[in-house]
Amino acid sequence: MRKAEVSRNTLETRITVRLDLDGTGAAKLDTGIGFLDHMLDQIARHGMIDLDVQAKGDLHIDGHHTVEDIGITIGQALSQALGDKKGLRRYGHAYVPLDEALSRVVVDLSGRPGLVFEVPFTRSMIGEFDVDLVHEFFQGLVNHAFITVQIDNLRGDNAHHQAETAFKAFGRALRMAVEADPRFTGVPSTKGSL
Repeated sequence: MRKAEVSRNTLETRITVRLDLDGTGAAKLDTGIGFLDHMLDQIARHGMIDLDVQAKGDLHIDGHHTVEDIGITIGQALSQALGDKKGLRRYGHAYVPLDEALSRVVVDLSGRPGLVFEVPFTRSMIGEFDVDLVHEFFQGLVNHAFITVQIDNLRGDNAHHQAETAFKAFGRALRMAVEADPRFTGVPSTKGSL
């Protein structure tokens, strides 16, 4: 059962995340930030992960604490759901286009947090959403999932499309990485652990 439920309660946010790595792509999202809900839906649908995120944050200040803490909490849930990682592919990659935009994401369930984020957004805001928060979300996620992720937006003129291709590609790459490898029953590392 590759499922997890994690709650994070601070003076800034109250967040509960439930995820199922063997789901159908169903999402139940209420973060208070419409654009983030839209992006998390991309991870769920393209990752075939059932994802339930309920969040209350200090949005009267801005979205930073809420977005970062959601990334942290999803990362913690992902780490729990992955368990010892025996029999998994470990690596995943995806290229995803959306009209003029194209992003590539590579995932390694390495046991080590690392993020390379090369997304030259063409504007600073998508509606009321600060594009800097995309990086904050993924940084929080990788730090607490203990995975390595490289995200490259290879082209794009529309910031919404740039972000959406990154989230879709992350979902697709994660889906590949967490799949069972029928030819490998142990931990996919020469170290014997991840």
